[in-house]
Amino acid sequence: MSLISVPPPLSLYVHFPWCVRKCPYCDFNSYTLQGELQEGRYVEALEKDLEAQALEVRGRELISIFFGGGTPSLFSPDAIGRVMQTVRRHFAVAEDLEVTMEANPGAIEHGRFGEYRSAGITRVSLGAQSFDERRLEILGRIHSPDETRRAATELHSAGLDNFNLDLMYALPGQDVSAAVRDMEEALKLEPAHVSHYQLTIEHGTVFAAQPPSLPEDDTAADMLAACTERLSAAGYAHYEVSAYARPDRRCRHNLNYWTFGDYLGVGAGAHGKLTTSTAIFRTQQLREPRRYLAAVPEGVTRTAVVAEQLPFEFMLNALRLVEGFEVAHFPARTGLDWGAIAAPVARLVARGLLVRRETTLKPTPKGLQFLNDVLLSFVTDQRRQSAKMIGAFGLSTAS
Repeated sequence: MSLISVPPPLSLYVHFPWCVRKCPYCDFNSYTLQGELQEGRYVEALEKDLEAQALEVRGRELISIFFGGGTPSLFSPDAIGRVMQTVRRHFAVAEDLEVTMEANPGAIEHGRFGEYRSAGITRVSLGAQSFDERRLEILGRIHSPDETRRAATELHSAGLDNFNLDLMYALPGQDVSAAVRDMEEALKLEPAHVSHYQLTIEHGTVFAAQPPSLPEDDTAADMLAACTERLSAAGYAHYEVSAYARPDRRCRHNLNYWTFGDYLGVGAGAHGKLTTSTAIFRTQQLREPRRYLAAVPEGVTRTAVVAEQLPFEFMLNALRLVEGFEVAHFPARTGLDWGAIAAPVARLVARGLLVRRETTLKPTPKGLQFLNDVLLSFVTDQRRQSAKMIGAFGLSTAS
């Protein structure tokens, strides 16, 4: 591994671990709120965490911030504003800083989006998931379709028209026409961005212990094709495995992930990635909120990514992009020569799963469909066996 002379762009992820109720399909680091929200204490911990981590990236500029969870919108605009003030006190930030907050329609009081905007939020990701009452109930969601509609109206009124709608498909009892109806209802709300995810059963969730009956794979593929066609007709470009955006509305924060940028992870269970001139490190905070609160800022662990893992780490992100990535990004952001991946790339091109142009590499439609298989080509023998056992690489993210 050679020296990395110029570090990649830098983002910040801030985790808020509590929800009103944990959904049965969710495997994120989230916890059902028991008793009163410890807003003040948690924000104080975030402030300590931010101050400590700022020392590691002094002189580098943040291009985006993502408040994720859990349910960040359980925290007041004043609390979010305090975090933003701390960020601006300790970090250099881009003039056009993108600041996204996840919000559930059932956890927002009417009229507060304007206050979140005043606190520094520039973009919202709204967890709609479905517009069918029965399926929302099966998914364990606490909101109604009308609450999603009201939240979208409030976002437009607050000047936060740059918002994402999360929508799921292949839900229990759903057919193609029902999936398309959900999409039609979502598009009526005029989001700038749509994240369209297939419901999958994740290890350690309630659904894993008590699996619901899901549509067949062929039916799910038909749902995706029909919804993608509808999104395209409405002017949303498919730019990432599960993401669609209007012009100039792609999520800058997620794009930094996919192009192997750096990001700080602040809050209980948050992950980070940092590049130095000689190594790339992964960081992780203590997952359980009480342990995090007791240990911050000393509880974070830091692990170097060994050179043999970097091809997979890079491709896991970059190949999510429909347009692929600039070939020059691989050596610039890993410190490795292109020869480290030349052989598997050539094999995947020959199989029709990747397309190599002069300056870019991208997955074909077939490659996107079988992305897990493509990624296995960049895994060492020991890790390949582990990946086959779990069957997937966790291809979900912030939106």
